[in-house]
Amino acid sequence: MMPAPNLVSAASATSTEDQEVSHAAEVVADADSTPGPGLVPELLITSLEASLDFWCRLCEFEVLYDRPDEWFAYITSGMAHIMLEQRGSGRNWIPAPLEPPLGRGINFQITVASIQPLLSALDGAGWALFMEPETKWYRTGTTEAGVAQFLVQDPDGYLIRFQASLGRRLAAPGTL
Repeated sequence: MMPAPNLVSAASATSTEDQEVSHAAEVVADADSTPGPGLVPELLITSLEASLDFWCRLCEFEVLYDRPDEWFAYITSGMAHIMLEQRGSGRNWIPAPLEPPLGRGINFQITVASIQPLLSALDGAGWALFMEPETKWYRTGTTEAGVAQFLVQDPDGYLIRFQASLGRRLAAPGTL
């Protein structure tokens, strides 16, 4: 049996009315306070159902939590976190007209253990790739970082680059 959480009141209660205010402002003091990622993109999408199908069924993400009445879902895969919010619901912060494909000029790199299961799922669903799988070595100072990677667009055109590490190697002498 788990002990009850240690509740801390945000206000001191002296009357019944004060106690009600205090109760409404209680927070769980021993709740998991591990900070989440420092950056979590929130993608404005046209269909939460279509996006969840792509991200969760095909790309192996899981819903950490959702707010169906607000057409919102917070999804994760390993250390990758993404928020999905359906356009036209809740508060949409839109600085310019939304024209497909959305997210022009950005790609989201997501590290996975292996790209093969994703490639198989996408192929089985008939989902076109933006860039075919490749092996690439990127210079990182005196070493190179190797990745197997491919690019795919989600239902709204956001560009996703899935990559799996191949390790590091010394850079060839005389290369920049």
